Amino acid sequence: MTSEFGIAVHALVFLNHMGTQVSSENLAENICTNPARVRKVMAQLKRAGLVETHEGAEGGYCFRQPAESVTLCDIAQAVSAVFVSSAWHSGDTDKPCLIASGMGPLMDEIYTELDDMCRQRLGKITIAEIEKRLSANRKRSDSIPANQQ
Repeated sequence: MTSEFGIAVHALVFLNHMGTQVSSENLAENICTNPARVRKVMAQLKRAGLVETHEGAEGGYCFRQPAESVTLCDIAQAVSAVFVSSAWHSGDTDKPCLIASGMGPLMDEIYTELDDMCRQRLGKITIAEIEKRLSANRKRSDSIPANQQ
Protein backbone atom coordinates (compact mmCIF):
# COMPACT_ATOMS: atom_id res chain seq x y z
CA MET A 1 0.00 0.00 0.00
CA THR A 2 1.19 3.51 -0.72
CA SER A 3 0.79 6.57 1.46
CA GLU A 4 -1.77 8.18 -0.89
CA PHE A 5 -4.60 6.45 0.97
CA GLY A 6 -3.52 7.88 4.34
CA ILE A 7 -3.02 11.33 2.85
CA ALA A 8 -6.46 11.20 1.22
CA VAL A 9 -8.24 10.11 4.42
CA HIS A 10 -6.41 12.74 6.47
CA ALA A 11 -7.23 15.46 3.94
CA LEU A 12 -10.94 14.62 3.76
CA VAL A 13 -11.33 14.41 7.53
CA PHE A 14 -9.55 17.76 7.91
CA LEU A 15 -11.61 19.40 5.16
CA ASN A 16 -14.81 18.07 6.72
CA HIS A 17 -13.75 19.32 10.14
CA MET A 18 -12.87 22.76 8.81
CA GLY A 19 -16.04 23.04 6.76
CA THR A 20 -14.43 25.55 4.43
CA GLN A 21 -12.02 25.81 1.53
CA VAL A 22 -8.42 24.89 2.39
CA SER A 23 -5.28 25.43 0.28
CA SER A 24 -2.87 22.63 -0.56
CA GLU A 25 -0.25 24.40 1.56
CA ASN A 26 -2.52 24.36 4.62
CA LEU A 27 -3.51 20.74 3.97
CA ALA A 28 0.16 19.79 3.60
CA GLU A 29 1.02 21.52 6.86
CA ASN A 30 -1.69 19.59 8.71
CA ILE A 31 -0.82 16.28 7.04
CA CYS A 32 2.93 16.90 7.55
CA THR A 33 3.95 16.40 3.94
CA ASN A 34 4.69 18.64 0.98
CA PRO A 35 2.03 20.54 -1.04
CA ALA A 36 2.96 18.88 -4.35
CA ARG A 37 2.23 15.47 -2.87
CA VAL A 38 -1.08 16.73 -1.51
CA ARG A 39 -2.05 18.20 -4.90
CA LYS A 40 -1.37 14.85 -6.58
CA VAL A 41 -3.68 13.02 -4.17
CA MET A 42 -6.32 15.75 -4.26
CA ALA A 43 -6.42 15.53 -8.06
CA GLN A 44 -7.41 11.88 -7.71
CA LEU A 45 -10.10 12.78 -5.17
CA LYS A 46 -11.41 15.48 -7.49
CA ARG A 47 -11.66 13.01 -10.41
CA ALA A 48 -13.66 10.73 -8.13
CA GLY A 49 -16.01 13.59 -7.24
CA LEU A 50 -15.02 13.64 -3.57
CA VAL A 51 -13.70 17.21 -3.52
CA GLU A 52 -14.27 20.45 -5.36
CA THR A 53 -11.51 22.88 -6.24
CA HIS A 54 -11.43 26.63 -6.58
CA GLU A 55 -8.59 28.37 -8.41
CA GLY A 56 -6.86 31.64 -7.74
CA ALA A 57 -5.19 33.39 -4.83
CA GLU A 58 -8.05 32.36 -2.53
CA GLY A 59 -8.27 28.88 -4.10
CA GLY A 60 -8.25 25.54 -2.43
CA TYR A 61 -10.16 22.34 -1.84
CA CYS A 62 -13.65 21.78 -0.40
CA PHE A 63 -15.27 18.57 0.78
CA ARG A 64 -18.93 18.93 -0.10
CA GLN A 65 -20.08 15.33 0.32
CA PRO A 66 -22.06 14.11 3.33
CA ALA A 67 -19.36 12.80 5.67
CA GLU A 68 -21.73 10.02 6.76
CA SER A 69 -21.87 8.59 3.24
CA VAL A 70 -18.22 8.69 2.12
CA THR A 71 -16.47 5.51 3.16
CA LEU A 72 -12.81 4.68 3.38
CA CYS A 73 -13.46 2.17 0.59
CA ASP A 74 -14.64 5.05 -1.63
CA ILE A 75 -11.36 6.82 -0.89
CA ALA A 76 -9.32 3.67 -1.53
CA GLN A 77 -11.00 3.30 -4.89
CA ALA A 78 -10.34 6.96 -5.74
CA VAL A 79 -6.59 6.61 -5.12
CA SER A 80 -6.35 3.06 -6.51
CA ALA A 81 -5.11 1.70 -3.18
CA VAL A 82 -4.09 -1.93 -2.93
CA PHE A 83 -3.85 -3.11 0.68
CA VAL A 84 -2.51 -6.64 0.32
CA SER A 85 -0.21 -7.66 -2.50
CA SER A 86 3.28 -8.85 -3.24
CA ALA A 87 5.63 -7.76 -5.98
CA TRP A 88 7.74 -10.88 -5.47
CA HIS A 89 6.56 -14.45 -6.00
CA SER A 90 8.24 -17.61 -4.82
CA GLY A 91 8.64 -20.49 -7.21
CA ASP A 92 8.43 -20.43 -10.98
CA THR A 93 5.36 -21.31 -13.06
CA ASP A 94 7.64 -23.05 -15.60
CA LYS A 95 9.01 -25.57 -13.07
CA PRO A 96 7.60 -29.12 -13.13
CA CYS A 97 7.19 -29.19 -9.33
CA LEU A 98 3.58 -28.74 -8.19
CA ILE A 99 4.62 -26.47 -5.31
CA ALA A 100 7.13 -24.36 -7.23
CA SER A 101 4.81 -23.85 -10.20
CA GLY A 102 1.65 -23.23 -8.20
CA MET A 103 2.66 -21.19 -5.16
CA GLY A 104 2.91 -17.76 -6.82
CA PRO A 105 -0.54 -17.84 -8.45
CA LEU A 106 -2.12 -19.30 -5.31
CA MET A 107 -0.62 -16.58 -3.12
CA ASP A 108 -1.96 -13.96 -5.58
CA GLU A 109 -5.46 -15.42 -5.06
CA ILE A 110 -5.02 -15.22 -1.28
CA TYR A 111 -3.76 -11.64 -1.49
CA THR A 112 -6.74 -10.69 -3.64
CA GLU A 113 -9.13 -12.26 -1.11
CA LEU A 114 -7.43 -10.39 1.75
CA ASP A 115 -7.56 -7.12 -0.20
CA ASP A 116 -11.30 -7.68 -0.80
CA MET A 117 -11.79 -8.29 2.92
CA CYS A 118 -10.01 -5.02 3.71
CA ARG A 119 -12.28 -3.17 1.28
CA GLN A 120 -15.39 -4.72 2.84
CA ARG A 121 -14.32 -3.50 6.27
CA LEU A 122 -13.36 -0.05 4.95
CA GLY A 123 -16.80 0.17 3.33
CA LYS A 124 -18.25 0.32 6.85
CA ILE A 125 -16.08 3.21 8.06
CA THR A 126 -17.08 6.75 7.08
CA ILE A 127 -15.34 10.12 7.23
CA ALA A 128 -17.85 11.10 9.93
CA GLU A 129 -16.88 8.06 12.01
CA ILE A 130 -13.17 8.86 11.71
CA GLU A 131 -13.79 12.42 12.91
CA LYS A 132 -15.95 11.11 15.76
CA ARG A 133 -13.20 8.70 16.82
CA LEU A 134 -10.64 11.50 16.79
CA SER A 135 -12.90 13.65 18.96
CA ALA A 136 -13.48 10.79 21.38
CA ASN A 137 -9.71 10.16 21.61
CA ARG A 138 -9.14 13.86 22.29
CA LYS A 139 -11.75 13.93 25.06
CA ARG A 140 -10.17 10.87 26.69
CA SER A 141 -6.67 12.35 26.58
CA ASP A 142 -7.98 15.68 27.91
CA SER A 143 -9.36 13.86 30.97
CA ILE A 144 -6.01 12.18 31.77
CA PRO A 145 -3.90 14.21 34.22
CA ALA A 146 -0.78 15.68 32.56
CA ASN A 147 1.58 13.71 34.81
CA GLN A 148 0.04 10.44 33.56
CA GLN A 149 0.18 11.18 29.80
